[in-house]
Amino acid sequence: MILYLDASALVKRYTEERGTVEVREAISRATTVGTSLISRAEVAAAFAKSVRTSALTSEEATHALHRFRLQWASYVRVRLSDSVIARADSLAWQHGLRGYDAVHLAAALTWSDALDAGVVMATFDRALWKVAGQAGLDVLPADLPALLDEWQRGRAAPQ
Repeated sequence: MILYLDASALVKRYTEERGTVEVREAISRATTVGTSLISRAEVAAAFAKSVRTSALTSEEATHALHRFRLQWASYVRVRLSDSVIARADSLAWQHGLRGYDAVHLAAALTWSDALDAGVVMATFDRALWKVAGQAGLDVLPADLPALLDEWQRGRAAPQ
């Protein structure tokens, strides 16, 4: 399996949260794992936000960011050319995606085209997950809407 991780999936590799098991299992099954160059900034920003929102301690976030930076070179990093950004422009407009979500999708599709092989896209963003599937990519988790709904119900349940 050739696996593309957007930032929402990549963060889960380095933290213990909902979705971590799914991401780590997918990575263990993959022959190649890649992401876009923008993930480097997005992941750092996500860890910084996790400290601001008290989802992680400063020490936990620093440790996660350090591990991510150490492993950065092991990922295939899809470069962002003018053609990838133009493709993202079209995807954002056509599907109402946020900017970086459109860039991730364009990068995954461009990588798939370059390899002439199927790429599986892992994302925990509902809109991106839906459009990636419509665009012809296999997506992980297999049923993200159900998974997100289950997590939301679990959050609302009394402890």
